[in-house]
Amino acid sequence: MTTEQGLVFACRLTGDGGAQSLTWDEIKAWTSAQGALWVHLDRTGADSRHWLQQESGLSPLIAEALLEEETRPRSMVFDDSLFITLRGVNLNPGADPEDMISIRLYIQPDRVITVRHRPLMTIQDIQASLTAQKGPKTPGDLLTVLSDRLMERMAPVVSQLDEEIDDLEEQIIGQASYQLRSRLGALRRQIISLRRYISPQREVVAHLHLAQLSWLTSTHRARIREVADHLIRYVEDLDAARDRMGVMQEELTGKLSEQMNKTMYILTVLAGIFLPITFVTGLLGINVGGIPGSENPGAFVFVCVSLTFSGLLLVGVFRWLKWL
Repeated sequence: MTTEQGLVFACRLTGDGGAQSLTWDEIKAWTSAQGALWVHLDRTGADSRHWLQQESGLSPLIAEALLEEETRPRSMVFDDSLFITLRGVNLNPGADPEDMISIRLYIQPDRVITVRHRPLMTIQDIQASLTAQKGPKTPGDLLTVLSDRLMERMAPVVSQLDEEIDDLEEQIIGQASYQLRSRLGALRRQIISLRRYISPQREVVAHLHLAQLSWLTSTHRARIREVADHLIRYVEDLDAARDRMGVMQEELTGKLSEQMNKTMYILTVLAGIFLPITFVTGLLGINVGGIPGSENPGAFVFVCVSLTFSGLLLVGVFRWLKWL
């Protein structure tokens, strides 16, 4: 079955870490007695939308939530079922990691429905583990493994941001430049975008282990708490990085202002030295009669020596005034 029809893949968990692939017809004929069902859909597919809205047995509220275009991490408990939306970093080729990918899940004791729009490598990892007979055995396992893998893939991205900030900080301390401002702005936007989704996801996962769901065992809840602890640390790291970026922005602005002031100061001093010289040369360049020394062959040398002495005198005065 192709993703154009909306079905990315579907399988029946065999309970030993493996899975058996299913087609649309086999999904429709599935019963809970056959084992836990996992259906992974593309929300843009016509068949997936039709199945969710008409044939899945889901309430219109759940079907609409699974097909929403824009989502933020959140969760809702319905009796013994769970609807949850999570986000994972975008590690697809050519994509920005902070452009996080949404994955929506509806989990029942015997069925899991996941919906996405863009490919998520975490799902591909879980599918590969099922093929290798090392995957989740129950819907509870699937939720905890998915949460854990999403968290693990965030770690390199957050660490990379810290390294880039350290490198940028060294450059600012060493030699501030206007090129660093654009890089600093790009990093701040990355941090803000990541925190926008990781922070609410931390709250969702942190409260998940309190949900009254029969298919979540004590082991599942312990793993979920561990994921929540890691997400809390990532949010704290992003907050610290954002604060560091604010300090770096102030320091960079100060250094650039200092460089500009120094440049303007030098130009002002030079203008002060050459102003009298320019005045005299401009006065002597008037194209009228009566210019002193116009008939004297040594007048040019005299003027040059006088102007040089005047410039040196002004430099001495500026040094005495401690302007140089």
